[in-house]
Amino acid sequence: SQYSAVDTNPLSVYIMQPIWNKIIKIVPLWIAPNLLTFSGFVMILVNYFLISFYDWDYTASGTSPGLVPTWVWLFSAFTTFCAYALDSIDGKHARRTQSSTPLGELFDHGLDSWATSIFVLSFFSVCSRDNGKTGVSVYTMYIYLSIVLFNFMCSHWEKYNTGVLFLPWGYDISQVVLIAAYLLTGAVGVEVWQKPFLFGYYITDVLVILLIG
Repeated sequence: SQYSAVDTNPLSVYIMQPIWNKIIKIVPLWIAPNLLTFSGFVMILVNYFLISFYDWDYTASGTSPGLVPTWVWLFSAFTTFCAYALDSIDGKHARRTQSSTPLGELFDHGLDSWATSIFVLSFFSVCSRDNGKTGVSVYTMYIYLSIVLFNFMCSHWEKYNTGVLFLPWGYDISQVVLIAAYLLTGAVGVEVWQKPFLFGYYITDVLVILLIG
């Protein structure tokens, strides 16, 4: 069946899509769409394993704020943007080269299902695990992950029943927020996450509200 998706997010429609339409023009026609999909997923994996090397137990940002080098956070912003871009243009490239297939769609969304978890798990290193003063509890981390995965499953269940994938507004917003969070961490350090942001609430509390929304 013909792939059909609806994206009504203003961020995507007015800002990101025009950017992707410009980027896709520089991609050589001989490159397979699945290669773009896989390359984006590899970027996510590289970022995850790199952060895991410095922060295998999610405590580095809380107990030893300088343990994760600044360049790691900046590299995380770069890999996240690349993965976001590649995931956004692979379908465009497939239609552009008239090589869209159901298998390609399965490959794309199958890797997306893994990436959904890995994005969240990587971000936890920015917040750090709860150490009694700052950080996020393991229980809260689990809730974060469950909400994101549940949203992903509902979107694809809806697509299965209606034949149309209604892209959640949270996708583009979450990717931009992730990139901004990594850049902010690289610029001013993880301490920014460990100080009250507004009315005694931390930035992580604001992110929870956004996530639930």
